[in-house]
Amino acid sequence: MTDWTSLVRPSLIGLEPYRPGASLEELRAAYGLDEIVKLNWNEGLQGPFPGVAEAVREELARVWIYPEQAYSDLREAVAGRLGTAPERIVPGHGIQALIATVAHAFLEPGDRVVLTVPTYGLYAQACAAAGAEVVSVPSRDLRHDVDALAGAARERDARLVWLCDPNNPTGALVEGAEWERLLAGLPARCAVVVDEAYVEYVEPAVRLDRVRDVEDGRPVVLLRTFSKIFGLAGLRLGYAVVDAPLAELLDVVQEPFNVNRAALAAGRASLARPELVDERRRANSDGRERLAGLLADAGCETLPSQANFLLVRVGVDDVALTEGLARRGLLVRAGSEFGLEGFVRITTGPVGLMERVAAELADVRAGLAELEAVEP
Repeated sequence: MTDWTSLVRPSLIGLEPYRPGASLEELRAAYGLDEIVKLNWNEGLQGPFPGVAEAVREELARVWIYPEQAYSDLREAVAGRLGTAPERIVPGHGIQALIATVAHAFLEPGDRVVLTVPTYGLYAQACAAAGAEVVSVPSRDLRHDVDALAGAARERDARLVWLCDPNNPTGALVEGAEWERLLAGLPARCAVVVDEAYVEYVEPAVRLDRVRDVEDGRPVVLLRTFSKIFGLAGLRLGYAVVDAPLAELLDVVQEPFNVNRAALAAGRASLARPELVDERRRANSDGRERLAGLLADAGCETLPSQANFLLVRVGVDDVALTEGLARRGLLVRAGSEFGLEGFVRITTGPVGLMERVAAELADVRAGLAELEAVEP
């Protein structure tokens, strides 16, 4: 028998693959439910924009040929929306693929990267797979500690700092002064990679325009996605915004034609309806604030969020709570998965659905609190 562990890259040994868990069909069968509402992965609950399905169907006639023109149509559409040059746009098969592209473009075995804990787990996994050492910096009050991140980057001579903003799973946003301190504190030959998956949900008054930082030649790599507010998570479409010379290098690392025709068509159709982005941002804010208020009334603490989810301190066993909600057809994320025992993360959506979530959570939580009170 072949010992594959002796043949693959040594940095892969000991790493665990991403495990998405049971499918919806499996969960419906396990709990005896006809319907389950997914509030655990932060998809855009409103689905694709109008016109997207039609654009995808039209593109199906051409699926037998590779995408053409190096995605120039999508590059131009994204650049037009952001007010930058198409040469700075690098489409990819979702942010996850772009994370791996950046890691393998920048890192040699033994290099160091710095990131916050808790944050999105794929940064550490992709960098460790590339052979890099991952330096974890604890958050401060569940917010990015930018001074500690910059200090760790200087101390360890890091090549990359990873920053999810708003951060997943907390929803916290980096302020302008904090962002400037982080950039000013970076060592030489170090870039900051900013995952802005949730940026369209951020209120415009507090949203940082990092595209201008890229244009000014600062050491910034931006990653964005169509999975959230545009509702295209199942088609896997994202893009990087980078300095033009770096864009060419990232394209060297990426596989050719890595974005499929259906996703490209959906992305172009989505960008043709810019007015819907603000409409959805406002609707998400309404649902998020309604959920936060109802949960506060129920005795839960919700952290401030600028994303399409809330991190909630529930005061009971978070795994038991998520299990209880799943049996009622509501999937939320247990905080223990992020090292945050006693918290749950809930995707936000329409006000009516959030009212149901708050009522069901309060009921399950009350039952668990009674059980915990009588246990020896």
